[in-house]
Amino acid sequence: MNLLSKLLAEKDWLMADGATGTNLFNRGLEAGEAPELWNVDQPEKIKALYQDAVDSGSDIFLTNSFGGTAARLKLHNAQHRVRELNKAAAELGREVAGKAGRPVVVAGSVGPTGEIFEPLGPLSHAEAVEMFQEQGAALMEGGADVLWLETISAPEEYRAAAEAFANIDAPWVGTMSFDTAGRTMMGLTSSGMVDMVQSIENRPVGFGANCGVGASDLLRTIQGFAAANPEVPIVAKGNAGIPKFVHGHIHYDGTPELMGQYAVMVRNAGAKIIGGCCGTMPEHLKAMRKALEETPIGPPPTDAEIEAVLGGFSSTSDGTGDAPAPKRMRRRRK
Repeated sequence: MNLLSKLLAEKDWLMADGATGTNLFNRGLEAGEAPELWNVDQPEKIKALYQDAVDSGSDIFLTNSFGGTAARLKLHNAQHRVRELNKAAAELGREVAGKAGRPVVVAGSVGPTGEIFEPLGPLSHAEAVEMFQEQGAALMEGGADVLWLETISAPEEYRAAAEAFANIDAPWVGTMSFDTAGRTMMGLTSSGMVDMVQSIENRPVGFGANCGVGASDLLRTIQGFAAANPEVPIVAKGNAGIPKFVHGHIHYDGTPELMGQYAVMVRNAGAKIIGGCCGTMPEHLKAMRKALEETPIGPPPTDAEIEAVLGGFSSTSDGTGDAPAPKRMRRRRK
């Protein structure tokens, strides 16, 4: 049994980590710079990122490898460094987890390829499987306990990753981003994701939602998962509030207190793995851990309670029911 499955069997809930990008920007990462290069060029800063999660009470932290597929690294002329950069990301994580004094899961982060699948785009299923397999193998070689697919929008990409991870016999978790009126950008609903996850031959250890619009919307998506009675544990990694442009920088308005309330509400809604995404800093994680430990499990929150505590929803629809998927506006490139 892998470490994550073992901890899930032993505990009522597990806490994951917070943001990678936001924390690295605070450590000097420049816009447009590939964070994955820091696994080799700035290893002490990456270990400090991981250590912050451990010190804040996380049971799981994700490696600095979100953009580690050949497709994403190609944007930085580093497509030939997939094995090197991903292996280094996991090795640094293994070093930090090994000194934690308690079981901490090193989750190899795998983000979307950024490509559109055939027939609408150039990416074939076989090419996607090959890319995910190459990255996943490097992360497992470096010592990751599980692979962690995140911020996916297309069901085709999710299935390709599942096949790739099966090919290397790697346990995995898979989350998607529901940012379009309760649906992913490609139109998948929360109940649709449950159906997909439970039909995949290589089922993930956990599934759920990350990033998206804000904590309120993500919590409503988690409720959609729970209503479908999934057989796989639910993951919730919500953003720390809503992003705002302040003095030339992106700032998330979610306070540590707010994220503590989010953590309790999302646990009560049915999530078993709870963390933060964009904007979530160590102070948010500490507040989340404290709130989860000190607040007894209660009934699932109502929509009115979610709005009262976390703020309003970005849309009236949760993506389910008979409401059609919203049309997306095409933007011209500047």
